[in-house]
Amino acid sequence: MTDSTKLATAVKALQERFNGELILPGDPSYDDRRTLYNAAHDKRPAVIALCSGTADVVDAVKFARAHDLEIAIRSGGRHTAGFASVDGGLVVDLSVMRSVRVDVDEQTAWVQGGA
Repeated sequence: MTDSTKLATAVKALQERFNGELILPGDPSYDDRRTLYNAAHDKRPAVIALCSGTADVVDAVKFARAHDLEIAIRSGGRHTAGFASVDGGLVVDLSVMRSVRVDVDEQTAWVQGGA
């Protein structure tokens, strides 16, 4: 079994408990999801974890650590240095996590990473 086959099998197991979307090379949305604002950075992650909440972020990070994958965090993908992606690793994509809650009485705010 090749490394890419092992990784694809592991991704399928992760998908069973993952609420967001796991995107692999060859998936129809892969090229759109991997593209960064600064086109000078043309990176190709092994997995893109499009997280829908905190539990997905935790599962994605644990998965990357278990499979020795470098991690990049993407919120808006607009950093000019290309840090929002990684070749051959896992991108934790927070871009759809855009919830904002404000507690006026406590003068606090809760903001997800993609907001």
